[in-house]
Amino acid sequence: MSRLVVGPFNRVEGDLEVQLDIADGRVASARVNAPMYRGFEAMLTGREPHDALVIVPRICGICSVSQSVAAARAIADAAGVEPPPNGVHVTNLMLACENLADHLSHFYLFFMPDFARAVYADRPWFAAAHERFAPLAGTHARAALAARQRWFELMGTLGGKWPHTQSIQPGGSARAVEAAERLRLLARVRELRAFLEATTFAAPLEEVAALDGEAALARWHAADPQRGDLRLFLTIAEDLQLATLGRGPGLAISYGAYRQDDGSHALPGGAWDEAARALGAVDLDAIREDATHAWLAGDVPLHPRDGHTEPRADKPGGYTWNKAPRLAGRVAETGAIARQLTSGHALIRDAVAASGSNVRNRVLARLLELARVLPMMEAWLAALTPREPFVHADTLPADAQGVGLVEAARGALGHWLRVRRGRIQNYQIVAPTSWNFSPRDAAGMPGALEAALVGAPVREGEDTPVAVQHIVRSFDPCMVCTVH
Repeated sequence: MSRLVVGPFNRVEGDLEVQLDIADGRVASARVNAPMYRGFEAMLTGREPHDALVIVPRICGICSVSQSVAAARAIADAAGVEPPPNGVHVTNLMLACENLADHLSHFYLFFMPDFARAVYADRPWFAAAHERFAPLAGTHARAALAARQRWFELMGTLGGKWPHTQSIQPGGSARAVEAAERLRLLARVRELRAFLEATTFAAPLEEVAALDGEAALARWHAADPQRGDLRLFLTIAEDLQLATLGRGPGLAISYGAYRQDDGSHALPGGAWDEAARALGAVDLDAIREDATHAWLAGDVPLHPRDGHTEPRADKPGGYTWNKAPRLAGRVAETGAIARQLTSGHALIRDAVAASGSNVRNRVLARLLELARVLPMMEAWLAALTPREPFVHADTLPADAQGVGLVEAARGALGHWLRVRRGRIQNYQIVAPTSWNFSPRDAAGMPGALEAALVGAPVREGEDTPVAVQHIVRSFDPCMVCTVH
């Protein structure tokens, strides 16, 4: 058996290191290391609670809106305030703007460029992949980058700026949208729709969203296997058998995405058990964070509301700054695939029933989410009522606690807040990458990515195995969120 350390990975957000044990040309075991400590949770202790609205968006420049919304919801929960309908719609629009931009970036700039590498030069689809996705030069990658730049003009109108937008408040949005602005926002949404329908899908969004199973997807793909980038991806995935790579843990969780006026979610949440093909509730009281193999104090698994973040850089057995979140003792995966499973989309449920959560199905779920959510944005814009309230004032008790839950692009994000005598006594964050990239727990159970890497092929002479990169990128790491 030989050992290989891979990292840092290019084209991902933050540092990441993966230690692989190789036997007989395959990964026998893996350990995932988040090698950077930042300490945002410790920074918040002792501060006025609303300071979190300024500080936590700086955790990450990619998902700053998600961090803002989670913080605002934690304070809102503690204060007992609910946003007006306009505030709900604008928050959803900002979240969707950020999440869809992330999906676009992931597909065109992070994931697909790997298939333009020389290692695949003998494949029949290589010329098309290289022409579309080659780093810095691919025609579709460059077009996606331009579309993303234009897309973020939405955020300038809705929130003033991005990243680290400051308009999100516990009671809604501090930035009202005027009637004329709504028309300009709708024009930007229609512009992205045009790009997706011409380039990504080569089909109407509603046609893609209506695909109701693997058989329907296969017929749609077979009509023209390289027309549009989703079909080309499916061609590549079939040829390379990406559905056999990176098997997930069998439990997928979502807190529910895009809250509605009545408290429900446009994409309902839950916990999807792959083996039972059953949806249950996410029991928040059953969440525990295990720091056994983290360079952090504490060996007893704790609920986030009781957790703490104290560095212990010389801790025996530690190999990462990330804790190991577990739901009722089980390893869970989160992300777009979890949202599509818990919200009941027939295509993803059928795909996972056929081959499990894997590289192919994670990427498919993210693209499907583009097709599903953008029409929702058109509806939220139409529902805005100018000159009606966009925010309600909040008053926080001197002693209170709250939890803020949101779906970032990469999955379930939770903030737990405790206030005593008007100051933050404790603040804990469990980010999506905390779930997906967790280390082993006290029982030695590997995290989702650690287990998914087992069995990945390693070619002779590879120092950065391409299969390992496909698996890692399918989970889309954001390590700075992981280590707060």
